Amino acid sequence: MEHLKTLKRIFDVGTTLTGIGMRVGAQEYLGVNINDAVYAKKLRQSFGEMKGPFMKMVQFLSTVPDALPPEFATEFMTLQSNAPSMGEGFVRRRMVGELGIHWRNSFRDFDLKASHAASLGQIHKAVSLSGENLAVKLQYPDMETTIGADLKQLDIVLGIYRSFNKSIDTKDIVTEISERLYEELDYKQESINQEEFRQIYKENLEFVRVPKVHQELSTKRLLAMEWFEGKPVLEYVNASSDMRNELGKKLFLAWYLPLYRYGILHCDPHPGNYLILRDHNIGLLDFGCVRRFSPSFLKAVIDLYIALRDDLPELAVDAYKRWGFDNINKELVEVLNRWAKLLYEPLLENKVRPLQLEDGGKKGWETARAVHKKLHELGGIKPPREFVFMDRAAVGVGSVIMRLGAEQNWHQLFESIAGTASA
Repeated sequence: MEHLKTLKRIFDVGTTLTGIGMRVGAQEYLGVNINDAVYAKKLRQSFGEMKGPFMKMVQFLSTVPDALPPEFATEFMTLQSNAPSMGEGFVRRRMVGELGIHWRNSFRDFDLKASHAASLGQIHKAVSLSGENLAVKLQYPDMETTIGADLKQLDIVLGIYRSFNKSIDTKDIVTEISERLYEELDYKQESINQEEFRQIYKENLEFVRVPKVHQELSTKRLLAMEWFEGKPVLEYVNASSDMRNELGKKLFLAWYLPLYRYGILHCDPHPGNYLILRDHNIGLLDFGCVRRFSPSFLKAVIDLYIALRDDLPELAVDAYKRWGFDNINKELVEVLNRWAKLLYEPLLENKVRPLQLEDGGKKGWETARAVHKKLHELGGIKPPREFVFMDRAAVGVGSVIMRLGAEQNWHQLFESIAGTASA
């Protein structure tokens, strides 16, 4: 039976991914004009009905420049799970497996109907014996098998792209995604991540709140934590400019202070993972996908920023080399700098501004495609695997800040975090 489930999963995912690959390939090789926007919307709808890591993989791909056509990337970044939740009978059996036959005695109340469905599990509202409202995350069954099947298909479709687009070596992308996905299955590790972030924010950013984990009700596949009441951040797109600007500032600091001060990044900035609480503070959720970075890697990231800010070409070359680019030459550096300036642009201007200027999205895609075309001509590059989730976080948080229309002096905010203020 397990073997049949795996085969079905491979068929379902493989058929969808192959459809994308053939569609894009038809445009590249045959010049066939395909309405990607229409097709992408249909794919987003079908992806949302699939449980498991495949949905996350599609979100990952949407943040890798030129890995997908712009229409696909735009649709897939907003992807949310619409998959039906596990039935009540199934939930009972899963809870027995995690907490034992008398699991009900551990709660004053437990809603067998899921309040939220996600890619790897679903959330149930419960009440502890002491009367505290809880969010209980219960993992779907057989996720390790599902991840294995989905990763094989992801590797195949990226191989299709590599066959006609050699600008980026994507092999490490699969490795990086694989490691993070398997880590997400371990809710014990997630509880450790959650407590680490909770302490960071408690000491540095009191306006960011993280739910407290109830260890006595948690296992490797079950995570019980404090329930947060709040509104989705995108409900504030029509709020006053002062409110939107303040929320943008809080989101920016919430993601980048832990990274540049502590070397740890929340890698899943999906809009559903943070709530705006009644006091307009931020409730940050879901710490399964977390990436830790070495001090040397972060130093190279900051040094590249300084090189662009102060026009220090030798420092830029040194930063690229420390990231692992081993085929550095003048032409490649010029291309990489064009790419880097696109990413760093909001941080380089010392003034209050939106995160993305008017028509910046179109300019960004045009620049990214031009850069990748040149990289293809130069034989391609193999970017550091750390970029996969750093880029994902930047695109995810940035897209929400842009939706809010928030304006700040991003330059000063970044320098206050990274400690890079000019003399």
